[in-house]
Amino acid sequence: MPSALDTPQGAAELAESLLPPLGNRWLHTQAVAARASEASAAVSEADRDLLVAAAWLHDLGYAPELRETGFHPLDGARHLERLGAPTRLVRLVAHHSGAVYEAEQRGLSAELAVYEREDSPVLDALIYADMTTGPAGQSFDFDRRIDEILTRYEPGSEVHTAISKARPYLGAAVDRTRARLAGHPM
Repeated sequence: MPSALDTPQGAAELAESLLPPLGNRWLHTQAVAARASEASAAVSEADRDLLVAAAWLHDLGYAPELRETGFHPLDGARHLERLGAPTRLVRLVAHHSGAVYEAEQRGLSAELAVYEREDSPVLDALIYADMTTGPAGQSFDFDRRIDEILTRYEPGSEVHTAISKARPYLGAAVDRTRARLAGHPM
């Protein structure tokens, strides 16, 4: 039986219980969820609610009360796991937007590896939603979003280095989602 957390409504309620005090992060999360809903045609009908739920929860680990490692994908995944969230949802949050690249920079690869990454249209669409939404919910194209991240984080920082390395991977996921939305299955 599915958990309420893997429904858009249940995920939105959890996100709303933790993220509004974070201002722009909450605006970003709401817009990523809306973008994921718009992009849901890129995934199977059975996975559409999961995609939108993962979008609502992708940045949950930024909530100060969930901070353990300081690496939000891992902190969010661990919290969801403690709540009994479905494994796929936990893994999608853990691996959203090239998390493996930043985990490497932070020395957290082994901790992240506990959560198997699925290479799927769902993960691609989650990346698409996050990587085409600005930090305050703006609609950005992929290159503008990457450039915004690289400007916000200092060269040499963990995030700047990770996003620089992840750019081809992230761009390919965005391109695959766009192709699926255009009716060209990948």
